[in-house]
Amino acid sequence: MRFHLVTLFEEACDAYLGASIIGRARKEKKIVVKYQNPRDFVAGPAGSYKKVDEKPYGGGPGMVMMALPVVKAVQKSLGGRTPKLKKSVIVWFSPSAKQFTNKDADALIKKYSDVILVCGRYEGIDERAKKILKTLAPVKEYAVGEAVYTGGELPALAVVDAVTRRLPGVLGKDASVEERRVASSAVYTRPETISYKKKNYRVPKVLQTGHHAEIEKWREKK
Repeated sequence: MRFHLVTLFEEACDAYLGASIIGRARKEKKIVVKYQNPRDFVAGPAGSYKKVDEKPYGGGPGMVMMALPVVKAVQKSLGGRTPKLKKSVIVWFSPSAKQFTNKDADALIKKYSDVILVCGRYEGIDERAKKILKTLAPVKEYAVGEAVYTGGELPALAVVDAVTRRLPGVLGKDASVEERRVASSAVYTRPETISYKKKNYRVPKVLQTGHHAEIEKWREKK
């Protein structure tokens, strides 16, 4: 599975994607993460500041990312090959779009080998970029949570994480994917009793019995 992040802030993304389970999946070649910066597709002398935002038509606060730098960055991610042969999909983030779910993560794994995640900034991206991108490859539009974020990097990281942990071998055991087993949000570990400010906090007795059927019932209730 290959993830291509179109972002102005590679360093912010790579700090997360290089750590823990996701970082290990990259080292083991279970996933590949690549970046394209829209600034690299703006003309100008080497080392100069490459402007990718402009004031919005119709007025309003803030700036808007220009369409063509984003489109060219996605084109580069597609690699010049026919998208249908490459099984590529473009993911566009919008607070008003459908919420991304585990079912969507499974669908991406089943249908696509390359996922291009477009990370907007400022007040968003010129809408014409999305219209052009639809001529290059399928575009899926998602929201990740109901909040509005400073940029699309956080939603993109959430998608990479959700998809990666569902790939075979990433978590070691399929049962580690919570929704594929009876799981509870309440979990415990040693020691059996913790004392804090003269009060004891104990592990529920049922978890210490080794009685799997009763433990499953307890988890279902939780």
